[in-house]
Amino acid sequence: MSISKPLLRLGPTVAAAAALALMPAGPAAADGISVSTTGNTVSVSTSACTQINGHWGTASLLSSGQANFSQGRQVALSGTSAGQSAAWSNVSAGTYTVIVVCSNGSTAGTQSVVVSPAPSPSVSPTASPSRGVMGGVGGGSRDYGTVTAVAGGALVGAGVLGTVWYLRRRGTARPGHL
Repeated sequence: MSISKPLLRLGPTVAAAAALALMPAGPAAADGISVSTTGNTVSVSTSACTQINGHWGTASLLSSGQANFSQGRQVALSGTSAGQSAAWSNVSAGTYTVIVVCSNGSTAGTQSVVVSPAPSPSVSPTASPSRGVMGGVGGGSRDYGTVTAVAGGALVGAGVLGTVWYLRRRGTARPGHL
């Protein structure tokens, strides 16, 4: 028994259509919003809301003791038709629930988030140099290049020549004294 090529090409298309038919029509509660934390700031984003009378909707941040939307810290959503967002700053450490309600009254999503406590500063000893003190190198921790080495050598040479000239002149001015 052979299977024709057109039927083989139709198989993946039928499978994709069946998968789309089994998917829910609207976004799931956790899939409709995305919640993130940065330090003590909690932010939420969604693309599920539509603008009605200039408003996208409201997001609410509920602490563990709060039970409904109106008890939380509420912030109006801002954004465009591609995506809306809201943020809360100065949020203390703990577990929170974020709920987003669109302007039309539908809930875009609900998601829990954990805000971690800010790390406390710790004192740690500094590392000691691995090669010790570079005594006598005179700035040997940095390479200044050939021009600097030649200029330094010329200065040393000029100093030596000046010393020899001074000592010889002194010796010729007073014979018998060196």
